[in-house]
Amino acid sequence: MLVEVCANSLESALVAERAGADRIELCSELAVGGLTPSYGLLKAVKEQVSIPVHVLIRPRSGDFTYSDAEFDIMLTDIALCKELGFEGVVSGVLNKSFTLDVERTRKLKSSAGDLTFTFHRAFDWVKDPFRTLKQLDDLQISYILSSGQQKSALLGIDLLSDLKLQNSRVQIMPGSGINAGNVELFKKKGFSIVHLSGTAMTETLSKAPLISMISSGFLSDDHKAVTKLENIKAVMNKVK
Repeated sequence: MLVEVCANSLESALVAERAGADRIELCSELAVGGLTPSYGLLKAVKEQVSIPVHVLIRPRSGDFTYSDAEFDIMLTDIALCKELGFEGVVSGVLNKSFTLDVERTRKLKSSAGDLTFTFHRAFDWVKDPFRTLKQLDDLQISYILSSGQQKSALLGIDLLSDLKLQNSRVQIMPGSGINAGNVELFKKKGFSIVHLSGTAMTETLSKAPLISMISSGFLSDDHKAVTKLENIKAVMNKVK
């Protein structure tokens, strides 16, 4: 069984390699499900990590529908990953109806070229997972990362197992909440790969800061924060 570790930093990537992980999914901001890592992190990991690395291509938190400008950014990020020599990318696009955006996902796959392509956990939002599996098979996607449309892969193991039994070339990669206490179950079920972060919170300060910089109001699955024209113009009118 292969083990893919979701690493959110250079430190995490190096630890994963040292622990014997087979592959890394590199991202930032685990708290929102992961975002595309910075150029600096990409470059550092490529220079210092020797095991295969697949890069998450997700330009913002929230849902998996994107504007034309956001989609162009995703294509640019994939081009950068190819230029830097990474082995794969992890991405995907949905429609607002919670169906696969076939055309945009096809464009992402085409842009990735020979890079291994994993369709990420947007799969856990689709209305018809079996139809979506067939569509992703037709697009020659290599992996689907999924929790079986549940809060954890353990809770979703029945759907994951049913998906694995379909006549598909796409490999089902269980992820979310996998650890040493339950990974053997996935191996017994016949899965060839699992995905986990293996993280633990590490203290960075000896005491709490004066104020918190965490703004929970920006965290949403169905909204995104966008600068509002009227808000900025109102301020400009006051000072100019």
